[in-house]
Amino acid sequence: MKVFEVSSTDFLEDKRLINNALAEMASQFGLSNDFVFGEPTSRFGWTFFRLWIKPNLQDAISKKFDDMIKRYKGKPEEKFTFFIADYFASKGCKTKVKIVDF
Repeated sequence: MKVFEVSSTDFLEDKRLINNALAEMASQFGLSNDFVFGEPTSRFGWTFFRLWIKPNLQDAISKKFDDMIKRYKGKPEEKFTFFIADYFASKGCKTKVKIVDF
């Protein structure tokens, strides 16, 4: 299971947008609730929280968007992280995403 740390300056809005984006993505694959949000902590005007993407959803995303993911630079887990960050941004999120466990 991939674990990401998400940084946001507008936690409630970004969490809503991420939830909607991942739920929409999961429904395309016949999956539901294949992601989990951790408890938020705030520092210096930013809110940080963990996001777990379960293997079924991660595998489905990787297969469907393989062409796009391959274009990113870095190791496979970095490529997936860059893709997810860009996907969230395309849905209106103003977040930073980094992988913390893979």
